[in-house]
Amino acid sequence: MKLISTHTVMTSDLGVRGNLFGGQLLAWLDLAAAALAVQVIKSPNVLTVKFSECIFHRPAKINNLIKIYGDVTHIGRTSITLAVEARRRDVVSGEEDLVCSTSVVLVQIDENGTPVEIKEPRLE
Repeated sequence: MKLISTHTVMTSDLGVRGNLFGGQLLAWLDLAAAALAVQVIKSPNVLTVKFSECIFHRPAKINNLIKIYGDVTHIGRTSITLAVEARRRDVVSGEEDLVCSTSVVLVQIDENGTPVEIKEPRLE
């Protein structure tokens, strides 16, 4: 999987139990998926259509470094599907633990929000 983005868990990212708020993590995953999708399809015009089952494997705490990785799993006529996962990284040892994994489907759109055909994706 390719590294897409990195975040440090801040106090403002925490939920009531002192763990990284799931909604914040999903927002980071969504932004990272869109960033990868626009690079692959060579168009900034994408919308998230679907998150598949999100599995939260373990909590993340304040000051944890969260690395988000992704890979293209399918390119359809108008959509792109990505496998994405968030891992917390120990900055001393370099070890990473899986925090969350999911699949995201995004669609390419025109200026009216209508899905349009993906042409010449750039798979790297």
